[in-house]
Order: sequence, then C-alpha cells, then structure tokens
Amino acid sequence: MPRARQGGDAASALLQREARAARRRLGLPVGLGAAQVAIGIAQAWLIATLIARLLGYGEAGWGSLAAVAALALVSAGLGVAQERALIAAGEAAKARLRGAAFERLLAGGAGDQRPVGERAALVVDRIEALEGFLTRWLPAAMLAMIGPGLVVLAAFTVDATSGAILLVAALLVPVAMALTGIGAAQASRRQFAALDQLSGRFLDRMRGLPTLVLFRRQEAEAEALGVAAQDLRARTMRVLRVAFLSSASMEALAAGAIACLAIRHGAILGANHPDPAGAIFCLLLVPALFTPLRAFSQAYHERLSARGAAAELAPLLEVEPAGGLLLEEMPRKLTVAFQDVRLVYDPTRPAALDGLSFRVMAGETLVLAGQSGAGKSSVLRLLMGFLRPDGGRISLNGRDATKLAPAELRRLSSYVGQRAHLFRASIRENIALARPGASAAEVEAAAVAARVVDFAKALPQGLDTLVGEGGFGLSGGQAQRVAIARAFLRDAPLVLLDEPTAHLDPGTESEVLDSLRRLCSGRTAIIASHSRAAQRALGRVLEIEAGRAVGQQGVAGRLAGE
Repeated sequence: MPRARQGGDAASALLQREARAARRRLGLPVGLGAAQVAIGIAQAWLIATLIARLLGYGEAGWGSLAAVAALALVSAGLGVAQERALIAAGEAAKARLRGAAFERLLAGGAGDQRPVGERAALVVDRIEALEGFLTRWLPAAMLAMIGPGLVVLAAFTVDATSGAILLVAALLVPVAMALTGIGAAQASRRQFAALDQLSGRFLDRMRGLPTLVLFRRQEAEAEALGVAAQDLRARTMRVLRVAFLSSASMEALAAGAIACLAIRHGAILGANHPDPAGAIFCLLLVPALFTPLRAFSQAYHERLSARGAAAELAPLLEVEPAGGLLLEEMPRKLTVAFQDVRLVYDPTRPAALDGLSFRVMAGETLVLAGQSGAGKSSVLRLLMGFLRPDGGRISLNGRDATKLAPAELRRLSSYVGQRAHLFRASIRENIALARPGASAAEVEAAAVAARVVDFAKALPQGLDTLVGEGGFGLSGGQAQRVAIARAFLRDAPLVLLDEPTAHLDPGTESEVLDSLRRLCSGRTAIIASHSRAAQRALGRVLEIEAGRAVGQQGVAGRLAGE
C-alpha cells in the first residue's frame, strides 16, 4: 500500500476514534443548537403573522411581538450555554490528546529523532487543529442534518412545493462543499508541512543564536526565515481562498432558494393568495435553513485542517508503549554485562556498536573512553531503554535487560549529561524533579551531598532561589551540581554519566569530580568521558574504538604507568 494511502487511513482512523470519544460530551451542545433552530422556526412564524397583519391579513398583535422578543432572549441564552458546553468539551478533548501525545513522546525519550520544534508543533498546533474538528466541525455536522430537517418539515406543513425547494437547496450544500473541499484538503496539508518546517527551523535557530552571531550569520538566517515565512503566508492565503469560495457557493444557494420561493409566491401581495402569512413564513425560513448549513460550511475547513493534523499525529498516537516485564522490587546492587552487543542506526553506515563486550561488577565504576562516534553514548542509551540492540546480549544481574519494559530500565538508573537542563523554578524544585515524592529533608540532603548548598548559601533565597529556563543565572559547574543532586536524590543502583565535566574549567571540574566520586561510591557507574582527569579519578577505563573494546586498564596500572 502506498505510504500516502497508509497515512490517510491512519488519519481517518484517528479522527473517527476521537469523534466517538467526543460524542458523549457533544450531546448537550447539539441539543441546545437544535433547540435554537426550533426557536428560529417559531420566530419566523410569529414574524410572518406580524408582517401579514401589517399588510392587512391575520389577527397578530402585541402578544406576538412580545413572544418574538422573549424567544430572542431564550435563543441568546441557549447560544451562550452551547458555547460554554463546547469550550468544556474542547478543553477535555485537548487534555486527553495532549496527555496521550506527551506520554508517547516521553516513552520515546531520546530515541525520538524528530526535531524539538516538530515535537512541540505536534503537541500544540496539531492538537489545537483537532480541537476545531471536535468542537466546531462535529457539532456543525450534526446540526446540519437536524436543523435543515426541522426547517424543511415546517415548510412542508405550510406548502409542499416550498418544502421541496428548501430540501433541494439543503442537499446542494454538501455537493458544493465537496467540489471546493478537494483543493482545500491539499492546500491545508501543504500549509501544515510549511508550518512544521518553519517552527522547527525557528526554534533551532533561536537555540543556536549565539553561534549564528559569532559567525555573523544572523542576517542570512533572518532572510532565510523570512523566505520560509513568506512561503507559509502564501500557502495560508491559498487555504483562505478556497474557504471564501465555499462561502460564496453557500450564499449563491441561499440567494437561489429565496428567488425560487419569491417566484413561487409571486402573488403574495395579491388578493388571490390562499395563505399570505404562510408565504412570508416560507421566505423567512431560508435564513433558518442556512444558519446551521452556514456554520457547517464555516467549520468545513476545520475538518480539512484536522485531517492534515491527524496525518502527523496518527503515527505518534498509534505507537503503543513498549511492553516488557516489570520489576518486583528495586535491586540494591547491579552487575551490568554486555556480550557481543551490536547496534546499527543506519544500514548504509558502519555499526555504532560492533560486538562490544564488557562487564561492570556491582559497586564498580567503569569509564568509557574513545573518540567521538566510538559508541560511548550508545551504550548509555541502550541502558536507559531508549534503544534496543540489534544483536548480542545485555544483562543486569545475569538477566536479559531487553525483556524489561524501557520505563523499568530507566527506573534503575540516574543520569547526568553534558549540560544539565534546569527548568524555570527554584533550585529546590529542580532537584526534587528526580523524585517528586521526596521530603524536604531528603532534597536538602541531596543538595548537601552534591555541594549545591555551598554556592546556594550566597544566593538571595538559598535553595528556594528561582533560576531561569536552561539554568539561566547559574554557572555551568553550578548547574552540573544541581544535576548531580538529582542523581543523589534518585538513589538508583546504576549511575550513567555522559561527559559530566565537559565545558568546565579545571578548577570547577575538580569540584564536580569530587561530587561524582561520592555519587558513584557504592553504586554501579558507567561514565562516558574524554576527560583525562575524569579517567584518572573515577575508575577502570575501557577504551572503545569503532564500537569495539580495544583495551582495559585499571587505576593502579595507570598510576604506575604515569
């Protein structure tokens, strides 16, 4: 099956599933909308009798006028209640979808190769587009069947021919929308693709702004972003042109229906018309007929946008969380062994790991050394469950690690990377992120163990000092100590460190290494590091080259050699 066809089927399946989930919440707003249509029919009849009275027919009076005013107030109240019900349904749907999407993104973790901007667009823009489908298109589609049915039925009770004219006009609306919808669907898909590219590029350039300024590329990148924005603008205008064409076809049908009814009841002012009030009523039913159909037409582009969004979201939401065994209890000690482990990212390129074997005993620290691209970080990704080996065996305490659920693998480990990401919150809250249920005393103990308290004392509010996103306000070494405090608080049996002293000056590196030694003490630790100081200070070194172990040297042997 072609890939486009598969994507379309997945998008349709997602929209159908979400529509079924939303229908229970949409019952109330659809019922309120149907009540508004019924009130509109009643108002049309009362207004028709009032106009006929002014023309000298009928007996309508002030009571009919008061009833029209009362019905207008009731209709306005129903409109407000319907809007609130739709907002509540939309918020519930977005919360459910964002929860599911975020769960899948978290499950993929670092193994998800999509750019950050694309992932952000999935969770924000795509789900916003689905909200329009669920809270505007679906209710409008239901009311587009209920409302015109009530109006046509009312017209048939007065004049069969008028009812037939309104029925034909109502049936032509979906035909006109289908003719304009083909081009709108394609334009909407292209617009979403352009939005994805622009979002990803903008976020990527913002994160790399210092580098662009350093190399004087800011003006060139600004021009490139301007070109991408101009392309998005052009694609958005194409979508709007199709939307306006759909509205124009709706207005043409409404004008045609009025013209046909006017011809039908051309003798309305003549004395021979059998029912002048009924003739006026049929004419006044045209707005009541086209009000739900116009809402349906206006919401039609929501369906097209939602289909484009669903095509992007479906691959993410359809991926079931990886299964596996769950831990009965957290082991206190952990022995890690790799046996002929093979990992391939791209079949056209050499393997990242090509038969790597090593063993780390419980409580031992192993430093993985080697040039960039040798496979050090791949080892850590495998142990965190973000990747699965293509061959060989990874064992934890003698048992196959790949049989555990990836989330369980992550429970076993604490991780400190090259650059600690701190969220916009207090230092205390950033540490507590590692174990949200930890007590204040436990958080403070972790801060003391990582020597965070040493620099926090000089801050205005100590551990409660607010830091900016990404650790703004702290030095690189201070941010790393906060990350180490998280690892202390997590207290997992396996410690994984990826270049934890990179980008630090020698003095700061020495302080961080002192905290790392205490963190690794009594725990199994695997550290990927180029740093000679880290290799000398932390433990046994395993040299990796092209995904294979090429040599091992103990601390004593290295010190003797020096």
